[in-house]
Amino acid sequence: MTPADQSKSALDICRLAPVVPVLVIDDLAHAKPLAQALVAGGLPALEVTLRTPCALDAIRAMAEVEGGQVGAGTLLTRADVKAAKEAGATFGVSPGSTPALIDACCEFGLPLLPGAVTATEIMALLEKGYTVQKFFPAEQSGGASFLKSIGSPLPQVSFCPTGGISLKTAPDYLSLKNILCVGGSWVAPKEAMLKGDWAAITKLAAEAKALRA
Repeated sequence: MTPADQSKSALDICRLAPVVPVLVIDDLAHAKPLAQALVAGGLPALEVTLRTPCALDAIRAMAEVEGGQVGAGTLLTRADVKAAKEAGATFGVSPGSTPALIDACCEFGLPLLPGAVTATEIMALLEKGYTVQKFFPAEQSGGASFLKSIGSPLPQVSFCPTGGISLKTAPDYLSLKNILCVGGSWVAPKEAMLKGDWAAITKLAAEAKALRA
């Protein structure tokens, strides 16, 4: 799978909803009901970060939820890519990008949303064929104003900004021409997961879905 093919797949995934939930799952029992709640609220593209011991098992469980597209976040190495693909991830997300990571995603056929935060990084990824990129950490790196500015010299690139974005600030990004969607963790608060309050998470997902008609 070439970088260009990966970007085509990433484009389709990013167009599914205005928000991609960024999920840190500590308890495997939360995985399936969490995915069901988010999909029911209108957010089918789910990013499970590989930051906890049960993350890969969570991807396996969530991949069984009808209507969902489960991806693996925090991809750093070839081993991460291989494990994510084997767990059933249909896309991958990385905080940055390295030649080894890109090669691994091509090798294993995993569509990658690669991270970039400077004009040089964005241009380097574009040169390889990535027209859809993650902008991370968004709020700490210039936010919507940076992305608006970078859109003039680099209109070929579309972004999914992630990092510090909330329900309140998401519209600032989604109003821009070069923004496909945003990544956000606010739709799955830890308190709600611990209580098993999946209805509250479905409600938050529906609010996020309504950010773009």
